[in-house]
Amino acid sequence: MRVLILGSGAKDHAIAWWFYQSNCLEELFIAPGNVATGRFATNLNIDPSDPVEVYEMCIEHSINYVFIGTEAPLFTGVVDYLNERSIHTFGAPKRALKLEADRNFARAFTDRHNIPTPRRNLFTTMDALEKFLSRHKGEHFVLKSNTLAPSRIMIDSSDTDALLSFASKLFERGPVLLEEHIKGVHLTATILVDNNGYFALPITSDYMYSSEEDGVPTGGMGSVCPITMSQDINQLAREMVIEPTIYGMKVEQLSYKGVLTISIIVNSQNIPVVVDYHVRFNDPATQAMVPLIGNDLVQLLTAMEEDRLNQEKLILKSGSTVAVVVASRNYPMNPEINKAVCPISPILLYNTLGSLPYVFTGAVRGSKEDELVTSGGRCFTIVGHGETIRKANEEAYRYVNAFRFDGCWYREDIGNAFMIQNEN
Repeated sequence: MRVLILGSGAKDHAIAWWFYQSNCLEELFIAPGNVATGRFATNLNIDPSDPVEVYEMCIEHSINYVFIGTEAPLFTGVVDYLNERSIHTFGAPKRALKLEADRNFARAFTDRHNIPTPRRNLFTTMDALEKFLSRHKGEHFVLKSNTLAPSRIMIDSSDTDALLSFASKLFERGPVLLEEHIKGVHLTATILVDNNGYFALPITSDYMYSSEEDGVPTGGMGSVCPITMSQDINQLAREMVIEPTIYGMKVEQLSYKGVLTISIIVNSQNIPVVVDYHVRFNDPATQAMVPLIGNDLVQLLTAMEEDRLNQEKLILKSGSTVAVVVASRNYPMNPEINKAVCPISPILLYNTLGSLPYVFTGAVRGSKEDELVTSGGRCFTIVGHGETIRKANEEAYRYVNAFRFDGCWYREDIGNAFMIQNEN
């Protein structure tokens, strides 16, 4: 298989690294990629969201499989364009994108298939929202755009004025969704899907806020894999969320060959509540789970092409991972960029020594490890791997300060809440 990955972030680096472990891979390309992916794949300097440019690269390099794990190329129609020209793709076509791009549709979908989801109301005008909130002052809500928007573009608050101020910006995108606030543990269930079934990857627990107390929503500041809870969360998620979702996709003709990521909050009654569907991989859940998966990715994708994913068995390596994200100052709202990254040891940056944590490179640019500058919010993910979550946590934090630039920051509590359960 000659593979082209579309993307340049840390999750794309992690997927590329997973591909690189395969014995069935002929050659690997990534567009545009980054300094780290260039060590084991060919970076292509094209716009990954331009269907014509992607197709021309496929022809030029005899690429027969395009893997889309990030959102932008999905929503510019790359999947449909390539499929129409007989190039196999990993990713959702336009007809399935509404699972992510229309949250109200997704909530109605969960209702139709008896999948737990938050109570919510859709508002199309500021006046209607203001009248509703005036009757519910002091209640805790989550406010999101109903249209496609990064997961960090939301507010979680009981302050009516703050909710209305944020809504005034969201209405520029279109309708808004006001949901009940659900307190609990944030999980990410990632499943590979085809026309007949699915293949579940390990569930992660994600740290979605900028700090342990009173933080703002982000795209994710850390992740732990696998997780342990008082009940078998894998069974609950499968029975209450995953299998009803797969059934619903099939009967509503939304099935495709790619990935579906389900953001879940396990509430105080231990019920997994779906808060979002994503038709692509999530960051940093991907970085946390990939080092633990023993399955050959190319073999999984071959099974997907033949619609027999449900016959594959997950091979999970021993131990746990803790993924810690190093971010730029003012992330997520207005991250500072063009900050010089202090030189990083190539052995650490390029994952050349198994005794060190895994490093997945995100929003940085430059072609040499001593000439990198930041280009966005989440710049590096350091993934510790150990026999327990505690040991994985210690490994990640032992090396996190090797990734330094002006204004860099990270959460200091990734994995703490799961240490005791993991060791008992």
